[in-house]
Amino acid sequence: MGLFATFPTDEVTVADIASAVDMTPAAVYYHFASKEQILVEGLQAFSARMLAELQNNLPAKGDRQGLRNLVGHMLTWTHRNRTPARVYFVSSIGLNLLVEALRRENRLEMVELFRDAARASRGRVGSAEAGVIGVALVSMFETAAASMLNQDSAFLGLGSRRFAEAVKDLADRIAGVAPAA
Repeated sequence: MGLFATFPTDEVTVADIASAVDMTPAAVYYHFASKEQILVEGLQAFSARMLAELQNNLPAKGDRQGLRNLVGHMLTWTHRNRTPARVYFVSSIGLNLLVEALRRENRLEMVELFRDAARASRGRVGSAEAGVIGVALVSMFETAAASMLNQDSAFLGLGSRRFAEAVKDLADRIAGVAPAA
């Protein structure tokens, strides 16, 4: 994943991958059909960990700070896992249909998880509205993660702490959670 995070995917070769893990290209081909399979399996492993992290940190019902704590936790987790996160959120976007299918499946699961987090933090909300909130929170999280990983002008202009606070505030606004008094 480090190679895919550092170089454009089309520039990474099986020989590069083999060298990075002290194997021969033939040994890599014994285990994987192509570099694309290696990339997809790496993305699947990252995705599974990310979804588990979201699931394991959902707020309790009535926790008004729960959504913002979840979003802050996931930004920190993404930063700690920045190498595979960079591949997932930045460098593999639009790479091929298999990668996009994986990303689409993950989005559907993330929408449900963020929807549940918003419901727990906000309280009663209708199904349609909760679904829209989930979609918006996933879009916000993916955009914030890419901004942070790329260290773009929005991230650099605010700095990491203010950026995280702004993202958490936006999550609460999207979900309709009133700020703590």
